[in-house]
Amino acid sequence: MIRAITKNARSFVALIGLVVVASVVGIYILQEQRLRIPFIDPTPVRYNVELANAQAVTPGQGQTAQVSGVEIGAIADVELEEGIAVVGLDIEPEYEDLMRQGSRALLRPRTGLKDMYVQIFPGEGEQMPEGSSIRLDNTLTDVDLDEILAQLDDRTRNYLDLFINGAGKGLKGRGNDIARVFERFGPTVEDLALVNRAVAREREALSSTVTSLAQITDRLSDRPEDLTQVVDAGAQALGAFAAEEQDLRATVSELAPTLDVTEQTLIELRPFSRELGPTLDSLVPAVRALDEANEEVRPLAREATPIVRDEIRPFVREAQPLVEDLAPAAEALAEAFPEVTGAGAEFNKFLNLLAFNPNGREGPDVAGREEGYLFWLAWTAHQGVNLHNSDDGNGVLRPVFLTGTCDTLANLVEGEPALESLMNLTPILLEVCDGEAPVEDLPSVDLGEALMQLGLTAEGRPAENREELGIEEAIEDVEERLGRPIEDEDPDQAVAGE
Repeated sequence: MIRAITKNARSFVALIGLVVVASVVGIYILQEQRLRIPFIDPTPVRYNVELANAQAVTPGQGQTAQVSGVEIGAIADVELEEGIAVVGLDIEPEYEDLMRQGSRALLRPRTGLKDMYVQIFPGEGEQMPEGSSIRLDNTLTDVDLDEILAQLDDRTRNYLDLFINGAGKGLKGRGNDIARVFERFGPTVEDLALVNRAVAREREALSSTVTSLAQITDRLSDRPEDLTQVVDAGAQALGAFAAEEQDLRATVSELAPTLDVTEQTLIELRPFSRELGPTLDSLVPAVRALDEANEEVRPLAREATPIVRDEIRPFVREAQPLVEDLAPAAEALAEAFPEVTGAGAEFNKFLNLLAFNPNGREGPDVAGREEGYLFWLAWTAHQGVNLHNSDDGNGVLRPVFLTGTCDTLANLVEGEPALESLMNLTPILLEVCDGEAPVEDLPSVDLGEALMQLGLTAEGRPAENREELGIEEAIEDVEERLGRPIEDEDPDQAVAGE
């Protein structure tokens, strides 16, 4: 096992890395699905909320508990105790200090499909102990439309039914007209709202003004001579205006050039107004299609709103510190990017050099063909495999190729006859060098003594390990090649090899 792992170490490390990455991704996905992982996620704190009606509350479906729009926990279960719905909340430990004595809770829908959540309003008292409940008198539930209609008597419900049905029939197909009516009333309503707000802010001052005006009127009725003085003062003021008649005429005389400039400006704006009309007309279909577009987009908006509010926005808040920490690294990377680009360009040139083949792929029959570096790199790898393609229990056997002239081989055999069998030189001497060395005339060879003189075994290892080499099998192999038995009284001393 260890040898297999060592031989495939790179693949083994890659496999371990994939397992680690897969585990991290799996844990992240499970956490985003609100699955608490032991020893990683902290244990939540359990609190209960008593409600008069827990309609549409479904534990395990992502329904949450919130404070000021921030998720602090989730709805864990719901039970019925003595006719009261008790909703269990798993609150995150970091927010448990918000659960205080006197806290109030409100069950509210997130969407029109009754995707409920519990809105918590923290109290001012001490922190509530774990497992305690917000009592029924401090909680409110969602009010459905049928509950409102149930409060009306039969006659009122009938009138309301007639009014709604009649309005539906009268307004059927008139949505655009209603929209235009509301659009025209928009500025008026806005101005009225401003007036109402201003009057509401100044109602005390207005009351004081009316009171003061009444007091002034009473005082004037008591002192008519003062009113006479006021009239005289008004006459004097008008007389002062009359004294400034020339200046008023000069001011009025400047009004004509001003009107001329205004007229010229309007004339220059005429081409723009001509283009504005067709432009507004072309926008009419788009404006009319806005209602249908809004209706089509509304389901997406309803579905995406909780995702953006409860998942994307909290993720962005949590990612802000990390983004701030990444800012220095990003600046450093921006500075180093030109050098990285240059290095990549040079590396690309190196790869182009390796892959360059001037004449493309050519067959082995083309004389003087040229191949790229990749061809010779593959050839080197192939030769390397051939060099290490055999081994035994003692390790890799690397084949050795000896070259020499016929005279050199003949002198070698003449000086040491045993080498002719050990090095398998007989076929070369007979077929290539045209020598006369018939196998049947070969002398008997004590291979053990020959190798002992060389100090080696047939595999090129020290001779003291020859008892582990399979002597009998080697002797039989050599006798089969020679065609006659080897004269050796002690087989344990005879060693053979290829």
